[in-house]
Amino acid sequence: MASVTDMDVLSDGPKRGRDAHQSDGEVVLGEDWDRPEGTEAELASARERRGLFSLDRSPLARKIILFNLLAILLLVAGVLFLNPSHDSLIVQREQGLVTEARLVADVLEASLPVNAPVSFAAGDGIDVPELLSAIDLPRGVEVHVFDTNGTLVAQAIGDTQAQAVRGMNTQVQQTTIITSVLNAFWEGASAIFTRSNENAPRPLGVAQALVATSAPGETQIRGYLGEAGQLYTVATPIQSGQTPIGTIAVTTRAGEIDALVRAEREQLLQMFVIALMVSIGLSLVLASTIANPLSDLSAAAELGRDKHARKMSPQRVRIPDLTARPDEIGRLSGALRGMVAALYDRIDSNEQFAADVAHEIKNPLASLRSAVGTMRLAKTDEQRGRLLEVIEHDVRRLDRLVSDISNASRLDSELVKEEEEPFDLVKMITNLTVYHGQEAELDDIEFITDLPKEPIVIMGLEARLAQVFVNLITNALSFCEEGDAVRVWMRRRDNRVLVVVEDTGPGIPEAALTKVFNRFYSERPVKQFGNHSGLGLAISKQIVEAHGGVIWAENIRPTEVDITSEPLGARFVVGLPI
Repeated sequence: MASVTDMDVLSDGPKRGRDAHQSDGEVVLGEDWDRPEGTEAELASARERRGLFSLDRSPLARKIILFNLLAILLLVAGVLFLNPSHDSLIVQREQGLVTEARLVADVLEASLPVNAPVSFAAGDGIDVPELLSAIDLPRGVEVHVFDTNGTLVAQAIGDTQAQAVRGMNTQVQQTTIITSVLNAFWEGASAIFTRSNENAPRPLGVAQALVATSAPGETQIRGYLGEAGQLYTVATPIQSGQTPIGTIAVTTRAGEIDALVRAEREQLLQMFVIALMVSIGLSLVLASTIANPLSDLSAAAELGRDKHARKMSPQRVRIPDLTARPDEIGRLSGALRGMVAALYDRIDSNEQFAADVAHEIKNPLASLRSAVGTMRLAKTDEQRGRLLEVIEHDVRRLDRLVSDISNASRLDSELVKEEEEPFDLVKMITNLTVYHGQEAELDDIEFITDLPKEPIVIMGLEARLAQVFVNLITNALSFCEEGDAVRVWMRRRDNRVLVVVEDTGPGIPEAALTKVFNRFYSERPVKQFGNHSGLGLAISKQIVEAHGGVIWAENIRPTEVDITSEPLGARFVVGLPI
């Protein structure tokens, strides 16, 4: 069943030109990759022009930096808008102001005469203005004293400079130009959404309103926006024993809370500036590890796209090897390198196929040319008849060759386009053996089948797989003579099914076992010369592998240990997944 002859396989790729240009002609994968000089120079030049800070050439790098900066800006804007430190400072200052007001009220209560009538309105028992002037009030703090009728009795504004206290940290937080600018920008933006304070209330008016609305013995505090900033006024009663004799109102100095909030904001902005610088640096590093390798990949791919690339760099396109990276860029590099390698393998295969086709067509054409030329010299009808037989044989050979080449060239696209469907493999093989069994009987060849009784359903293209088994069976029959036998049998093995076609023909030469699936390889008896194109086994192998299967050829020997014994025939095995 030198079925070997009639069929062959896809060639391993073009040999011509590869040996002479091994270093320049193949896509080398892994650590062996080495750019040709032209490509290396172009990519190196691109890197020099690119640089770390050339963001204008990398939209991806700009987006990475922009998004990182936006995240920090939104975070800082949210913190400044919510301003949790502002609320905390206000609570603390309100508590401190209430304590200050009560202390001043306690001073006034301690100065009242014992067992004597007291009246703030009449000035009996205590000189309130003189007492207030004797108290060292902090600079800017306003104090108003009212009698029980809400009439202003005395007022004072503190002008005492705060004295240094040992152990107290009075160091002022240093500001920078950047933080000052950012702070001014934020205050300007905030002013847009802040109401005008042209008609801002004054501390005296607020104090009078608190006194008028306070219940006996009640302490009140109110915050409001004054002319110079945020102010807070506390009103607390002054009592002689359990009898109220007046009310004292204490107001914070203008801008005190705003100064504290500004200091907190400047500290936050300083942290923001530092975070911004770190984010920009990290973004540049991240952009260089993402955008730069992608730029190298795109630059290498664009070299093959340019219509003038062949003139500038005749070497093959080489994709940088970034497969050592454990991320998507490494996977992309590996996928592109594999794709380019597969593309060049396909190009090489097509070039070799074209060369093989030219060679195969050239032989019958040469025979035809010779026969036609000899026809002019033929003198007898017998000679002309023999020449016509040669011409007719070569024409049939060319027609068969062209048909097989056409089928082989369309096979890839057809295998991709056609939809796989489930079918019963046992039923298909049974139908084929019935038909070919009749052919074998006419040639006095014994045809034996051994197929399972249960159906075996597989997914695939039934017509294409039928083409494979028709090819193998007809190939086996073509190598059998009268009295020989062909056997077709099938076995199921776990998740695969094996279909075997055996014959008792001359077998396959040992040197040909590795070549039988090559395109246009054919080693047949002289009497069958020109009757086969040598594409059958190549097409069969291509179809089987497209279905995820395997196919191989071997000789049938009397014993497995004696590989030098004469073969009893040939065996072709097809394994398909279930």
